[in-house]
Amino acid sequence: MNKAIVIGIPIAIAAILGVIAIVSGVGSNDMEVEDALDKELRPEETPEVLEKIEEIERIADENTYEVLPREWQTSGPFQIDRKEYALGEKIFIRIGGLQFQEKGQIAVMRPLNDTHYSVYLTIPFDGANKDAFNYYIEPQLSALRGFCSADDFLGNWALVFRGTDYSNLNFEIINKTVPGTDWEPVC
Repeated sequence: MNKAIVIGIPIAIAAILGVIAIVSGVGSNDMEVEDALDKELRPEETPEVLEKIEEIERIADENTYEVLPREWQTSGPFQIDRKEYALGEKIFIRIGGLQFQEKGQIAVMRPLNDTHYSVYLTIPFDGANKDAFNYYIEPQLSALRGFCSADDFLGNWALVFRGTDYSNLNFEIINKTVPGTDWEPVC
């Protein structure tokens, strides 16, 4: 009988402790969560933060960008959609109605200064192969090609239609930037 009591008492104590552990363990998974829905977030307005906010607002005011309406310019079968473009804006060229014998190149000329131009790009055309097509030009910075900053693109450009008697089309790239484009100098 002593053996039964000696063995029974530790088993009873272990069972009681197990029940207590299980009961107290149920509550331990619950966490107290602070009710943050009713609290207002108040950012610290340090001088550095205020200076950065003013800089962002100034840049936003300087770079207000508005898409200009299309005003098609035409020279024979060649058209461009605007007279002015912002930095980062695509220049849309539409070619339609080339004659079978018309063959040549569109030379896209960028300004070097007020009187001289340089060939930025040439676009071949051949009426025997295609009498109509569209082409987009998006001037971009390139250290490899020597286009280091936005200043290399600003000014009056021209489309020259080599191999034809069609007059040139002129347009200007102005000092406005399309949001989301990067015009930081590359060289």
